[in-house]
Amino acid sequence: MAESPVRVGLERDGALLRLTLDRPKANICDAEMIGALQAALDAHDAHPAQPALRGVLLDAAGPHFSFGASVEEHLAERCAAMLAALHALVLRIAGWRVPVLVAVRGQCLGGGLEIALAGGPIFAAPDAQFGQPEVKLGVFAPAASCLLPWRVSAIAAEELLCSGRSIDAPRALAIGLVHALADDPAAAALAYFDEHLAPRSAAALAHALQAVRAPRLAALRADLARVEQLYLQSLMQTRDANEGLAAFLARRAANWEHR
Repeated sequence: MAESPVRVGLERDGALLRLTLDRPKANICDAEMIGALQAALDAHDAHPAQPALRGVLLDAAGPHFSFGASVEEHLAERCAAMLAALHALVLRIAGWRVPVLVAVRGQCLGGGLEIALAGGPIFAAPDAQFGQPEVKLGVFAPAASCLLPWRVSAIAAEELLCSGRSIDAPRALAIGLVHALADDPAAAALAYFDEHLAPRSAAALAHALQAVRAPRLAALRADLARVEQLYLQSLMQTRDANEGLAAFLARRAANWEHR
């Protein structure tokens, strides 16, 4: 049996669930990775042996958090299943019962950034890079279109989504995408947990998150359904979306016809 692409463990006497993307160096967020993350959350959802869970740390093995989703799974015949699974995971993380801290090193791109955006505070190494490059392939980032405006201004979100460029960690900090910079972002996230979450009541944390996130979660569900339909029923009917994906997989320049 193949090893899981996600390492799962309990730390801090069971108060912290640690989920580590463990398929370096790219940590591609494909169907297997998404399924493993969902399974880990399922296994620890209101687990009777873990009533005092007060946080989750999502990090990654290797030099990079994630290069993003599988381009092969974006192809027309597979993208509906991929989007459904990814968006279900995004909703699960965004609505999780305790805060989800995220620690990022290296590249955090595409679907990997969308998963990170669904969580709470992001702790980043100073040399980390963040981007949604989907538009370079003739497509767009559905979940990020909904999640980026939670953290940054509408104009900053539009710029990242339409340019497809990456920004460095200091810039990400300046626009509110990142919470803090640290040479060891996982250690910084753990220190934050120890100071700000571990001393709290798990019941209070769950209710505080529900109170502050309920309106946004309702909007997120509706927005994800809307952009998923836009992606599948409109974008994937265009010639350029299919050309861009095919060109990437063939390692050639795309020939845009703007239709």
